[in-house]
Order: sequence, then structure tokens, then C-alpha cells
Amino acid sequence: MENIAQRIRNGELRALARGISYIENHHEQKRELLSTLFPHTGRAHIVGITGSPGAGKSSLVNGLVKVWRKEGKTVGIVAVDPTSPFSGGALLGDRVRMRDHEEDDGVFIRSMGTRGSLGGLSEACKDAIRLMDASGLDVVLVETVGVGQSELDIMKIADTIALVLYPSGGDVIQAFKAGIMEIADVFVINKADLPGVNQLRGEVEDLLHLTSEDKDWKPPILETVSTEGKGMWEVVAELNAHKALLTQSTTGTERRLSQLEEEVTRRIKEQFVEEISPLVKEEVAHATGGDPYDMAGRIYKRFKEEKGANLFK
Repeated sequence: MENIAQRIRNGELRALARGISYIENHHEQKRELLSTLFPHTGRAHIVGITGSPGAGKSSLVNGLVKVWRKEGKTVGIVAVDPTSPFSGGALLGDRVRMRDHEEDDGVFIRSMGTRGSLGGLSEACKDAIRLMDASGLDVVLVETVGVGQSELDIMKIADTIALVLYPSGGDVIQAFKAGIMEIADVFVINKADLPGVNQLRGEVEDLLHLTSEDKDWKPPILETVSTEGKGMWEVVAELNAHKALLTQSTTGTERRLSQLEEEVTRRIKEQFVEEISPLVKEEVAHATGGDPYDMAGRIYKRFKEEKGANLFK
């Protein structure tokens, strides 16, 4: 595993692909690989591209990559596609829209299924991004599945989040109430050649007045036609500007620390649930009355007494 870790650090794309496969397939040395590479992460600009189905996220990503490549930057792409609840498979069709970069050694594209995750990303996505970061890629683009009103996992991963909207794409106010618009650093109105652009821009501007008055960064609203390459340079310029702000202020450090805290907490919860599961099953099997609150209290007390005595002193 040390050999493949070194090869990933050297920027070998084949080793990077193999390492991500190890993560997705839960290889027994997966944790060793991640621990070895973690000290070499934190340099790439992680950009999340999210939005509802049909907004043109894949076409937008394709256009943004062209601009970054012209700037001389290497780019990694994680394209997350929905997994069928029936077959367990995923079409992974987003790659079809990115064929312009298949022969470019400066672009690494990885499609991943959600595998049942409901937050717009796959469970292995965070670790795959870390491997791309450790390989020396300058920018890592994460395209989520088409999300609705509450799939906000991208905020736990990305440095900069671009929310892609399009005319006649639904009620902006409903999306805003649920939080999806509150996490955006850049708003992209794609398919701007369609009617209704001015109305959509006006709605977003009105809603932004409610949240961005006291922030250091006011999210810009940009118009694009991704299939024609229009507006791509402007979007990249704003994404780069947000990255510069994160680097020059404490905002970037605070955001990554918050993400790290959330991830550590989540992983501890996963281990805790695994440890306490036998006690839960036993308590439920021998339940003689009481509500779930009482049962949970007894289980927690027993766990402290039997397994966590030293931890909870």
C-alpha cells in the first residue's frame, strides 16, 4: 500500500484510479492508504457543482474544465450519478458529456454511484477527493446528483459551492426555505438563452438581501449557456476569487475545520452505533415495558458501565 500511495503522490493517474477503487470496494488496507496520504492533502481547490436535475451541471463542468486547462491547471472531476434502488447499478452517464477531456492527461474523471446515500454524494466521495488532492491536482470538481431541497452534503466537502439554476426550473423561494440556496458561494443561471432569466435573477437577488448583508463574500449571480461555452470564463474568475478570499482570510481555515469536526463526529457515531448495537438488540428482545426514551437511557447507562467506564470517568 505504501507503493501505491507514493505513486499517487507522484501524480500517476492509473494508481489514483486504483486507489479510489480500493476505497469504493472497502479494501482491507483502505484506512492505511488514507492515513498515509492525509498529510499531503489540503492544497487543491475543492469546487462543488450542485443543482436540480436538468440544470446542465455536467455541461457546465465540461466548460469550466476547458477554462482551467487553458490557465494551466490540472483538474480532477468526481461525477456522482444516482444508483438504482432495484438493480444497485448506476448509468454513470455524466461522463458522456465530458468526452472533450478523455485524451487530456491533465484531467482525471471518476464517476461514482450514490450507493444509497441520500445527500447528493456517495459515501466514498470524500475519500476519493482526498486521493485526488494528494495526487497534486490543482482543482477538484465535485458534481452532485440532481438534488432537491435538503441534500446538502456538498457543504461538508467543498471549499466553494456553485449552485446551478435555470429558467422555469421551479420555485426559488421553496428551495431557499429548505437551505439549498443558503450554501451557495456562486449562483449560475444556466441555459440563459431561455425565457425567464430576468425574473429568476430578480428572485435570487431579492432573496440574497436576506442573508448576505453581513458576509465578507456576496455571492455573484452569473449567466451561462454551457452548451455554447458562454459565460465560462466569468464563472471560473468568480470561483478563483472565492478561493483567494478563503486563502487570504480565516474563512477557509474555519470552513475546513468545521468540515473536519463534522466528519470526525460522524465517524465516531458510526463506531459507537456498531459497538452499542448488540446492547440495543438485547434490550429490545427482553423489553418488559417502558418507552423508547427509557430504553435508550438504560442502554446508554449500561454501555458506560460495561464498555465505556474508563472513557466516561
